[in-house]
Amino acid sequence: MREVYQRYKRIILYLIFGVLTTLVNMLVYFCLTRLGGVPYLAANLGAWLAAVLFAYAGNRTYVFTSSGRGLAFIVKECLNFMGCRVFSGLIDTAIVFVMIDWLHFQDLLVKIAANGAAVILNYFFSKWIVFRDKGQGEVIA
Repeated sequence: MREVYQRYKRIILYLIFGVLTTLVNMLVYFCLTRLGGVPYLAANLGAWLAAVLFAYAGNRTYVFTSSGRGLAFIVKECLNFMGCRVFSGLIDTAIVFVMIDWLHFQDLLVKIAANGAAVILNYFFSKWIVFRDKGQGEVIA
């Protein structure tokens, strides 16, 4: 079991943080829409922002263990992370908008599906763009 964990450690940790990030997203969305009466698109944006901040901290520290130090490096890395998340967030929002407004699906089920698509995209963005070693083309271990 330990060998399997070591071999797939990054993917396992990414999935764990992906689930936690999705829970943050869903919890914030639920609280904003159901408890706060916030319209679903605004709630989706707020939920996305909270989830992205949580995801950056987890991915940087535990999943991709970024070794970069210094304010300039961290700001650049965070901006790259945020840029990739903006792209996946736009896809998430488009899915939510089309499926709820045009196709009239139940919003919480749509949020689950949209988050699933975003988690997959975000793994590849993080692995190949944000947390890769620029000199070697590999993810920082």
